[in-house]
Amino acid sequence: MSKLSIITINFNNLDGLKRTVESIINQTWQEFEYIIIDGGSTDGSVAYIESKSDKIDYWINEKDTGVYNAMNKGVIKAKGEYLLFLNSGDHFYNNDVLQKCNKFLVEKDLIYFNLNIVDQTASWIRTYTDNLFFSYLAKDTLPHPATFIKKILFHKVGLFDENLKIVSDWKFFIQSICKFNSSYIRIDQTLSTFYLDGLSSDPKNQKIIFDEKQLVLESEFSAFLNDLDESNKQKQLISNLKKSKKIQLLIKLGLLNKF
Repeated sequence: MSKLSIITINFNNLDGLKRTVESIINQTWQEFEYIIIDGGSTDGSVAYIESKSDKIDYWINEKDTGVYNAMNKGVIKAKGEYLLFLNSGDHFYNNDVLQKCNKFLVEKDLIYFNLNIVDQTASWIRTYTDNLFFSYLAKDTLPHPATFIKKILFHKVGLFDENLKIVSDWKFFIQSICKFNSSYIRIDQTLSTFYLDGLSSDPKNQKIIFDEKQLVLESEFSAFLNDLDESNKQKQLISNLKKSKKIQLLIKLGLLNKF
């Protein structure tokens, strides 16, 4: 059993696929299994995969029912202790990042790193919190291109929910932490580069994302929602007080301690 399986899903994204595959096969540390799940591409992706087949441990070209169906196919085939999803278009931050980071693949269920994010005009390094609370995960998530997932988690939590179009990876992470008490650690190094050109980044899909998240929260975490609403109200109250000119004056005069 290998320590790591890297899974790439692709559908008619030849340029992105090339970028991803090159970054993987050029890693200075190569002790991993590499899997490509192609959803029936007709843009030359299959010919490209065939040309790199000596570097790929398993690949398939067949229609799927969506992103998470393809990702689940990869999970089922993977033999590694840890899984990393680096989907077509995304790539490792540099060629020796796995050489530096593979030593962290021990014990914890989830091991997450910083993510280099690129849009049409700029790029920046996104960091994540050290402590994962329900209130954080209800609004945010972990970066799947920069998170190693212990495969055994998929036996505990289940595969990605294929009924969701966009937020199934978020559902998997919030269930792992808040329902199954999975162990985790943040490593303050940048692992991967993610491009803001996918489904979750399209402004047109924001309503779908919101609706899918609400569905999950109401069905899986309904007991926490009232507490979350009350907590948000308290945070807003404190924020408003901090902005109050009267409060600022009292602090300045020493009549009130800064908070």
